[in-house]
Amino acid sequence: MRDEFWEPARKAVYEIKIKRSLFISHAALTKNEEEAKEYILKTSQEHKQATHNCWAYRLGVEPVLEYYSDDGEPSGTAGKPILGAILHSGLTNVTLVVTRYFGGIKLGVRGLIEAYGEAASLCLEGAGRKKAYLEKNCIIVVPYSFYSSLLYQLKNMGLREETFIPSFKEVVTFNCCVPLSMEKALESYLCDLQGQSLIEEWKWEDN
Repeated sequence: MRDEFWEPARKAVYEIKIKRSLFISHAALTKNEEEAKEYILKTSQEHKQATHNCWAYRLGVEPVLEYYSDDGEPSGTAGKPILGAILHSGLTNVTLVVTRYFGGIKLGVRGLIEAYGEAASLCLEGAGRKKAYLEKNCIIVVPYSFYSSLLYQLKNMGLREETFIPSFKEVVTFNCCVPLSMEKALESYLCDLQGQSLIEEWKWEDN
């Protein structure tokens, strides 16, 4: 399982006119199906006078959850090309709604596929991308005397230093994010340290 993946960096809205039909694309970061459905509903309500509000979302990493809707357009001409644009972008945890206000000229099956695909792709370009990680949060309680050594070892193991959050009291309570691929290795390392009384305790933070 890979630990790194890409998400949209920001919300984006893009408008394009094709043969007098107005297409308005909306993309947003959504972490789960509830957020995706809420974004679809909110966007559709904002454009309830539109001819169609077609959408697709892609969530998670191994397994990935994907759904799409043509919202009354001919089957396969809207939701599928929107999802195709998401797949081409390499993003996950993204929901994309493409609103269409019909302009009086029919586009045909191929024209619809191209229009929805283009509107979706251009919107995703505007949303950008940011790297995200599959991680668990670990809490370690360590004496001051071993704190610097622990930091050094964790960085050497490949943990990201920007996720380290210490709290300094009688001892140091230390939070860090651990890639899922390193979970077993870190467990073994921390159990060994605790056995040598170099750290006081450690645990995985409950989600």
